[in-house]
Amino acid sequence: MAYYTRIMTPSENIPDFKKMSELLKADFPQASLTLEQGTETAWDQVLVSFASGEEIALIERDRVEEGSLASEELQSFVDEISDCDPASAVEWLHEYLPKVKTIHAFQYLTGVEQENGWEILDRVKGIIWGEVGGILQADDEGFTNEEGYHILWQFPEDVTGLWWMGILQNKNWIYFQMDLANGEQRDAFLKGIVPAGVKFAE
Repeated sequence: MAYYTRIMTPSENIPDFKKMSELLKADFPQASLTLEQGTETAWDQVLVSFASGEEIALIERDRVEEGSLASEELQSFVDEISDCDPASAVEWLHEYLPKVKTIHAFQYLTGVEQENGWEILDRVKGIIWGEVGGILQADDEGFTNEEGYHILWQFPEDVTGLWWMGILQNKNWIYFQMDLANGEQRDAFLKGIVPAGVKFAE
């Protein structure tokens, strides 16, 4: 099954293809973008690949319009998160998601596992996010807020590692780094409580 991450934004801005290509080349000369569908100023699909031809990711830019697949996908996310935690993040996302006008979906391909593949994909994602703003979503992980901090738990039970998180309290975000495998920290986060022993963002 294909793995996706997404940028969901209220913006209808279209990042310029030529500018994206130039910014990527400046940091990763071995990578390139190929226009798959649309034009340089109104693209629908862009392929990220190595000069060798190894494909890293396919990016699809989908407009949220009545009856569109993007609109159906967005509604499925609204329904899906209802049973997730923390509740404060669910409430915030239920208010935010209906404002989304564009979804940039990144389908991961085999090249992402090659040398610098992840860094290249992160760079392209950062270029687009910098242009359009919005929140991030990752399959089997969850959602971030507009600052890029993770706010909704959809991780598998065996998840490990340090992760930058955000909890909404009294209409203010509190940001910190927690150990995803730490049961006590996990339980606190799911309850919307800042866990003990975490590192706070400066």
